[in-house]
Amino acid sequence: MAKNTVQIVREIISGTVEGMGYSVWDVEYVREAGSWVLRVTIDKPEGITIDDCEKVHRAIDPLLDEADPIDNPYYLQVSSPGIERVLRTDEHIAACVGEKVGIKLFSAINGSKSLTGILAGSDGENILVDLPDGRTPIPKDKISKIQTVYDF
Repeated sequence: MAKNTVQIVREIISGTVEGMGYSVWDVEYVREAGSWVLRVTIDKPEGITIDDCEKVHRAIDPLLDEADPIDNPYYLQVSSPGIERVLRTDEHIAACVGEKVGIKLFSAINGSKSLTGILAGSDGENILVDLPDGRTPIPKDKISKIQTVYDF
């Protein structure tokens, strides 16, 4: 159900969000601390402020109320993907090529369950990462989490 809900919500809000000058980075519908949360993550090249989140929240809340795609009560959150953003889709991977990423694996590759390198892209089946010993293909099904890493 959650995946279908996410797709429906994305369809409802995308035109409005993009018309405001933002992109929809991600939509999640998850249960947290006993409550349902609809989290819409927005982005734009200059970054996202709290005012941006508030504007988008005010714009999409009535759209969601009118379309009523979710049967149970939920909290609507609009947020930024942050400087260390989780990469879930092929579009996320493409947008972050050349950036430093941290990868957590379900099982070890070359003796390690976590890797850090420069994201080089995707070939469909694998995420390509430049590691100190060269470009390494990492099968997508072995990755539990991939996110950008910012060195402070």
